[in-house]
Amino acid sequence: MGRSTNCSYERETDTGNAGMVVSAHPVASKIGEKILLQGGNAVDAAVAIQFALNIVEPMMTGIGGSGFMMVYHQEKDTLKIYDGHVRAPQAATPELFLDEQGEVVPFRERSTKASAIGIPGILKAMDAALKDHGTMSLKDIIEPSIKIAEEGVPVNWVFCDAVENFTYRLGDDAKQLFMPEGRKMKEGDVLKKEKLADTYRILQRDGIDAFYSGEIGKAIISTIKKHGGIMELSDLENYQITIDEPLWADYKGYQIASTNAPSAGGFSVLQILKILEEFKIEQYEPRSWERYYLVAEAMRLAFSDKKAFIADPEFAELPLQGLFNKEYIEKRRSFINFKNRNNKIDFGNPWKYDTVTQREVVPQPDDKEQSETTHFTVMDRWGNIVACTSTVEHPFGSGIMVSDYGFILNNELTDFDSVPGGMNQVEPGKRPVSGKSPTIVFKDKKPVLTLGSPGGSTIISSVSQTLLNVLDFNMDLKSAIEEPRIFTPMGPHIEWEAGMDMDSKGHLEGMGFVFNEKPHSIGNVQAIQIDPETGLMHGAADSSREGTAIGLNKEDYK
Repeated sequence: MGRSTNCSYERETDTGNAGMVVSAHPVASKIGEKILLQGGNAVDAAVAIQFALNIVEPMMTGIGGSGFMMVYHQEKDTLKIYDGHVRAPQAATPELFLDEQGEVVPFRERSTKASAIGIPGILKAMDAALKDHGTMSLKDIIEPSIKIAEEGVPVNWVFCDAVENFTYRLGDDAKQLFMPEGRKMKEGDVLKKEKLADTYRILQRDGIDAFYSGEIGKAIISTIKKHGGIMELSDLENYQITIDEPLWADYKGYQIASTNAPSAGGFSVLQILKILEEFKIEQYEPRSWERYYLVAEAMRLAFSDKKAFIADPEFAELPLQGLFNKEYIEKRRSFINFKNRNNKIDFGNPWKYDTVTQREVVPQPDDKEQSETTHFTVMDRWGNIVACTSTVEHPFGSGIMVSDYGFILNNELTDFDSVPGGMNQVEPGKRPVSGKSPTIVFKDKKPVLTLGSPGGSTIISSVSQTLLNVLDFNMDLKSAIEEPRIFTPMGPHIEWEAGMDMDSKGHLEGMGFVFNEKPHSIGNVQAIQIDPETGLMHGAADSSREGTAIGLNKEDYK
């Protein structure tokens, strides 16, 4: 997905002293603003934005998917993660993605089957956050999205690119909606979603029980069964979210909070920063080979550990204490030599620094394709913050649509290991490892920055590099987001963005790194920075989508 001629610095940045909304779509941001102006708080606005994104970014997110909502409540001084991640149905087995011969089913095939659909959790996470912190009714929060679903919204280039590139993922019902009469829509064409509007009206009337045990839930199970899936209505009825403590790390005088397991995102972001902390990366130019080299090697170290040691903590004891042990971090840091790409980088031995029982690491095929997601963040006039990353996993999820209800079902079970035996193997009721990393940075107990990104595994690279740009290189927020990023998970390959210094690229190639032939956009960061002295909020959206920041000021409220 590239940059568009429709990118606009004015739309993508704003300031406000009494609220800020940043999302990947202008319509969703406007709905968030509307809720704040009606007197709602950040949680109310965030839930409204999520419902809107199901309409304007259906390839990225929706009620058929999952999400992690990080909620900071200023008055209560609490920070919690509402984990609405998918769970595997009770009939799921570790061999879910193996064929009759015991071979791994090719990714494109397994990712578009009903067996890849996890129990959706975003609705329950939003409902729990509303009950704990919201001030408005679900009925009022959904209403603006019903209106835009019925009236229709012009599709943007992000949607058109997704249909163009991922038509093969669309099932018949999804094609009828997103490719009317077999025609690919053009930018500016209006897409109406009357069936989804009707679904939202059911939720207004009956609440989320309609989704987990009522009319909508029964339609979900009927659809999954029709496509050969294994989920039962009892799986929906028994689904539970968790409300988790974030994972914390100190970094150069800042306290950074991010997601905890089953997301590996927070762990990886924080481990990258801890590995880099002693190198004083700010002494190098932002586009120097030294900076890119340090980031690449730290990323490879963190991803090696992520793949080996992170799983659903309800099903496995994780060596988190060992992974952040000072001696262990120093040992990992010693792999970085400034001479070449270190061929010896692999997962470490955190068990030595922990008290939990060691588990076997089972190698996995590296065949997964890039996933897509969305991130948005809201801050209200009372200082409350919501940072939410939500998804249906790969573009258009499983491609299977609940036809009479107008929404796509996820394919998030593909985040489990396809080869059984490891910590992240498929098990009934288990949550797969995620990379989602909604993050809030504090200084002297005050929030000074919140951010997140979509992009599957690249979420980690986008969030960590943006943090470095703000905290180490003192860039303004928009510059920090637009600075060219790289992504290198484990092997020698580096994905890169346009704008990277070509001399630095050549130097890294001489050190043994192999670059993708062409650059492409990595992630889509949405962020808010807060001046700790004045409270002024600076919002910025990434130009790789139609991101929109809307600031609110005291005089806007009547």
